[in-house]
Amino acid sequence: MSTTTAPTATDQGPWFRLSAEQEEIRKLARDFSDKEITPEVAEHHDREGSYPYEIAKKGWEIGLMNCIVPEAYGGLGMGALEECLIAEELAHGCMGISLSIMANNLGIVPVKLAGTEEQKKKYLGMLMEEPLHCAYALTEPEIGSDPAGLKMSAVKKGDKWILNGVKRWITGAGVSDWFVVFAQSDPEKRHKGINAFIVEKDHPGVSLGKKEDMMGQRASFTCDINCDDAEIPAENLLGEENSGFYLAMRSFQFTRPAIAAGAVGVCQNALDHSLRYALERKTFGTYIANHQGVQFMLADMARDIMAGRLLTWQCAWMCDQGIDNNYEVAVAKLFTADRAMRITDDAIQIFGGYGYSKEYPVEKLLRDVKVCQIYEGTSQIQKVIIGRHVVREMAKKMGIDPKELR
Repeated sequence: MSTTTAPTATDQGPWFRLSAEQEEIRKLARDFSDKEITPEVAEHHDREGSYPYEIAKKGWEIGLMNCIVPEAYGGLGMGALEECLIAEELAHGCMGISLSIMANNLGIVPVKLAGTEEQKKKYLGMLMEEPLHCAYALTEPEIGSDPAGLKMSAVKKGDKWILNGVKRWITGAGVSDWFVVFAQSDPEKRHKGINAFIVEKDHPGVSLGKKEDMMGQRASFTCDINCDDAEIPAENLLGEENSGFYLAMRSFQFTRPAIAAGAVGVCQNALDHSLRYALERKTFGTYIANHQGVQFMLADMARDIMAGRLLTWQCAWMCDQGIDNNYEVAVAKLFTADRAMRITDDAIQIFGGYGYSKEYPVEKLLRDVKVCQIYEGTSQIQKVIIGRHVVREMAKKMGIDPKELR
């Protein structure tokens, strides 16, 4: 009887794996995370709620910040998949610090998608000249999951747009030099009357609110952006007039994969901590890793991390191939965000009473990932996207008029 040897991950073959260059990017991010975002550093910024300026600057110096800026404007021109590799490894160290390094990409994406050549040269170029920051501003005090109902107004007056209103929960706004701001020019048109603007922090009428005291990801600088008769030059309109809503929605297809990847990074950290603790802690005369109840939790963690990582890589790859991924990225974000809550909760359970103490690392992980179920589209919104997609796909096969569907 002949025998065959099972192939290994290093063998040549047709199955999926990262390229050598992607593996190097992943290693660079992990090494940076392990060296610069140590548990002591992460704990300090979490406790103090302080922004990690020096770490962000070091990330900028080695190309981890602004990694998706095209080469034409001084960047490395990485794709969404490479961005996800970086986001996961940095979040493994601390999701709040990771967000401080990666959040620029939220502002970069809409400029890449809709900016004029002059806008790209100016605003993407300045990010590469020095470690500046930018932010994406869509959410408002009364508007989160219904962006078509924006209240911030934008009125054209001569060679300027006048903006009035407040943007809330804007990640990185407190340290940013410019923002992509979405505002309503014709409330009766709802989503068809929304415009996008590149707004500089020094434009007349622009001011920032206080730093929010957040439950988790406390190293990031989240605050309001206030526009009080803010004067924005007409040339700072981003994209065609009244196309802002579509730009905002399209941008999510490029930005949500990295959010999912960050959640995976925290989950991997939770599993790593849980495994080490399970091989240190003993009860009933043996390591708790030998108890089936603990093994089942560890197995569930490993399964969901692998599934979440591959879902994330898939929708990022689709971005890079120019394939619409609205459905796939909704699945990836929903799955990773919801599983992250369970995985970090199980990590606390494995640690027992120690897990509930701030002297141990796992309680912070749960606080950090909770917001993944909220920002960039809540888990409930992702379910709406997924539900509508699968219903419409079956309706097509059954010959049902799409006008009958919501």
